[in-house]
Amino acid sequence: MGIINLTPDSFSNGGQFSDAKAAVACALKLVQEGAEILDIGGESTRPRATPVEESEELRRVIPVIEELFGRVNVPISIDTMKPAVARAALEAGASIVNDVGANREDDEMWRVAGKAKAAYVCVHMQGTPRTMQANPVYEDVVKEVGNFFSDRIQRLNRCGISREQIILDPGIGFGKTLEHNLQLLGALRKFTRLECPLLLGASRKSFMGKLLGADLPSRLAASLACACLAREAGAQIIRAHDVAETVQGLRMTEAILAKRNE
Repeated sequence: MGIINLTPDSFSNGGQFSDAKAAVACALKLVQEGAEILDIGGESTRPRATPVEESEELRRVIPVIEELFGRVNVPISIDTMKPAVARAALEAGASIVNDVGANREDDEMWRVAGKAKAAYVCVHMQGTPRTMQANPVYEDVVKEVGNFFSDRIQRLNRCGISREQIILDPGIGFGKTLEHNLQLLGALRKFTRLECPLLLGASRKSFMGKLLGADLPSRLAASLACACLAREAGAQIIRAHDVAETVQGLRMTEAILAKRNE
């Protein structure tokens, strides 16, 4: 899953695209590099991020999705917490809703995805992007994330989203400390028992800097380690900024795993 952030303030590549034309060109390049899904986002979900108005988020993402639809042969994902933005994106050609706000209680977003027969990425987050890193606390982060997924699968089913449409994302960095993130990465295989595809989004995240002292441009190797470990644990989707390098690492991992299973 290649990342296209149409935001001025995302932690990694915010402000990279000054217009839709530049974003489309980057998306096409990511597909050439091996991206099998494009994830388009118009609102930063980095820690302490300020929400943007619905109209501004729509202005950022819809022209890009409309331009890409029909030009790429891979699914387009809309990364949003707003039901209206998800609805408009699905009408413009997206087929996946990537929702870091899956901890919501209101079911409007789920009904939007259910009505459109879209895939839905259920991301675990404690709090909101603005508050999530203030003081994340768990008694057992692996157990609590697993319980969250089980609860949400039932709720999503009631809103017309079948298990086959649900993708689970443990939300690395979304309301977790360094220790929480490491525990989740070490327990990824447990989440595959829920029989939904598992997505990992760890690319370039700040916990790597805390553990390794690596600044943002120096986190590729750590990101690849997480991606390859996740693939070995059964994850089926890897959300990445560095698509070409990640594809190469995953293909090598898969070749080795194939020999293990012979």
